[in-house]
Amino acid sequence: MLTLNLSHPVCLQHQGLEGHPERPERLLAIKQMLDHPYFADLVREEAPMGRREDVLRAHPQEHLEFIESFHPEDLIEQVDADTYMNAYSLDAAMIAVGAATRAVDAVLLREFDNAFCSVRPPGHHAEANRAMGFCLFNSVAIAANYARDVYGADRVAVVDFDVHHGNGTQNIFWSDPDMFYGSSHQMPLFPGSGGLNETGEGNIFNAPLRAGDGSEQFREAYEARILPALDAFEPDILLISAGFDAHQNDPLGSLELKEEDFAWVTLKLMEIADRHADNRVISMLEGGYDLAGLASSTGVHLQALMRGTGEGDVPNYQDL
Repeated sequence: MLTLNLSHPVCLQHQGLEGHPERPERLLAIKQMLDHPYFADLVREEAPMGRREDVLRAHPQEHLEFIESFHPEDLIEQVDADTYMNAYSLDAAMIAVGAATRAVDAVLLREFDNAFCSVRPPGHHAEANRAMGFCLFNSVAIAANYARDVYGADRVAVVDFDVHHGNGTQNIFWSDPDMFYGSSHQMPLFPGSGGLNETGEGNIFNAPLRAGDGSEQFREAYEARILPALDAFEPDILLISAGFDAHQNDPLGSLELKEEDFAWVTLKLMEIADRHADNRVISMLEGGYDLAGLASSTGVHLQALMRGTGEGDVPNYQDL
């Protein structure tokens, strides 16, 4: 597989108050992992600045203008209790949008087999009209709509294995039967959505897990609920909201996943993409707040994307 990695230095300048879990060190940990010679074949590109018209594919004009109205300069302003902006945040959020659309271009024009966007802020909590949960724009939903609007993808799927439910993606896809959203997540936990009864137009498939659940329950949720539904949906392109905060060491969740679980789910999703979507897969970074767990989990996720295997010599983050 030929895999593209999209990132940008401005994503390191988006920064909140000291101690905020969504911090630049997250990307530095991922970069340290991906700079290892094991990932020498990974193609790196600087993500382009996103376009306002692409933001409007998932958000109304009012939301875009609300985010643009913040001018923190050297200060930090709170958008809500958890979500902040500094002088670089708008640029970072627009870079995340640009990474998402460039990834769609790269994969659908067959320049690359798949792509991983290591950008921040994350996006899956941003609803159509609301920034929340560290998220300003919903990059994965923008990518999904861009694939449909620009390339005519009829059936677009997003699968989200972040420990927190992607309420924003669900909100944007809710009434659109040609958009699939499947999510495994801890419940109860922020943001409080993601119940089995939340089904949209029959296109929403939630698989809530309980605190303390680990590999067995996680894999059962996918085998019993999300993977069969995704297979039946027959997507033209598959997008992944790749949050690694379900890792057993993450401070913001209480699931007990290990690196091999992220490799397993990535490979299962790739099997379905192979059957229905000509291997077209795009992964967007979401959560993950334990730096070692984040870096190591990203490593095995990229190994699966690049090599189609969960076995190999992915470096140990502690040895980097």
